[in-house]
Amino acid sequence: MRQLMLIVLLLSWWAAVTSAAEPPASVTVLVAYHSATGHTEKMAQGVVEGAKSLSGTRVVLKRVGEVTGDDLFSADAVVVGSPVYWSNMSGDVKKFFDDWQLKFGVFPEFKMRNKVGAAFATGGQVSSGKEVTMLTILAAMLGNQMIVVSGGGAFGASATTEGDSPGIDEKELASAKELGKRVAEVAQMVRRGAAR
Repeated sequence: MRQLMLIVLLLSWWAAVTSAAEPPASVTVLVAYHSATGHTEKMAQGVVEGAKSLSGTRVVLKRVGEVTGDDLFSADAVVVGSPVYWSNMSGDVKKFFDDWQLKFGVFPEFKMRNKVGAAFATGGQVSSGKEVTMLTILAAMLGNQMIVVSGGGAFGASATTEGDSPGIDEKELASAKELGKRVAEVAQMVRRGAAR
């Protein structure tokens, strides 16, 4: 009977040890944005807060024009935010993506391959092109063979900043935090998988 109890105890201990959650993988999330009015910057800060909510996550927050090649290539995930300009990403964000090749030389090696990518956008009106803006950001990431994720909304987080919704409200900020957390979670999963 003692042997049976000992076996049961050892099996219980072994099951607890092997089923324990793996420690979080250490990841770096780059949040790059363009903001002329401060709205997109506030959403970027929400993304940062969400990403930081996962232990093991380091976050770098920069305006797109300040991002270096080292920032880009050392990141496990890149989240890009833009205001809507004529139903598309701003010129500064487009230049940021153009610089991936022209300034940082991502091709022909696809240096961004298997990094996690996501998008967020702010726009004045309810249907001002926020989804199109996020999709064009995600398209640039897909062209670089990145793993794109959503969170906070179908294509990412977004906020309406004029009319009945001046500024960033708590619900919109919560969607930015949700996006940041989702990106960090997926980046940690990818990092753990790559380590195996």
